Amino acid sequence: MTESKLGWAVPLMRAGYIGKGLVYLAVAGISLYSIWRGGDAQDTSSALGWLDTTWGGGSLLFVILLGMVAYALWRMLDAAFDLEDYGRDAKGIVARIGMLVTGAIHLGIGLTVFSLLFRGGDDSGEGSSIPGHVSTVMQWPGGRWLIGAAALLIIAAGVHYMRQGWTNEYRQHLRANPVTAGWNPILKAGLIAHGTVVAVVGLLFGFAAWQANPQEAGGTGEAFSWLSDQVYGQILVTGVCVGLLGFALFCFVNAAYRIVPKVSGPDVQTLAAKLMRR
Repeated sequence: MTESKLGWAVPLMRAGYIGKGLVYLAVAGISLYSIWRGGDAQDTSSALGWLDTTWGGGSLLFVILLGMVAYALWRMLDAAFDLEDYGRDAKGIVARIGMLVTGAIHLGIGLTVFSLLFRGGDDSGEGSSIPGHVSTVMQWPGGRWLIGAAALLIIAAGVHYMRQGWTNEYRQHLRANPVTAGWNPILKAGLIAHGTVVAVVGLLFGFAAWQANPQEAGGTGEAFSWLSDQVYGQILVTGVCVGLLGFALFCFVNAAYRIVPKVSGPDVQTLAAKLMRR
């Protein structure tokens, strides 16, 4: 399939980022509400389950389901055809492998949403399913090494997100306009907060591999729990949740203004290029 025939992947990408933004908006918003009420920050499954019990939540979950499927397909196409022009060197290959991993993760979120919508959510629940999957892998020959390798990949992804936010590298993928330029502090904070959560999830997988204990592994909820156990943990978790609201905005901005180099016109100006000329 030629690049010129992959223009339909752009609407797929935009739909995926809308679904991704809704997921993080739910996780961050519901977590902050829970903290305000004296509870704990919520994991992805709990936040989606809460949506399922609210008026109109089913319709919103269906939109999220479509978005997660779209995002997974987009990442597969992006990795296969290098639509964002990462290249074929070592750095580009790692980036494209990362796309497949993030696509698989969001497809997993889609399966959770599907369970909530069509099977009553009996087998959903991020906090219980991840240790179970890790336990299964650990029983394979070299399973602990595989979990350890996964931990390193997840940590690397988290560091990558944080670096993109800190160095403003994400500007290279956004169209230059007043919206993308004016919201830079929020977008930066959102990426750093998201990277923090991803890196902590990677650390938890690393603990599981090191101690041969699948129960040490976890997802977003366990990452919040680990952060809350640190010094000034509640303040830290609250700050991260506020940051994730910024990441939700980052996803919506990408849905509207992200540039796909190999299928976009040559006259499209990136935010990074515009700011560099000032």
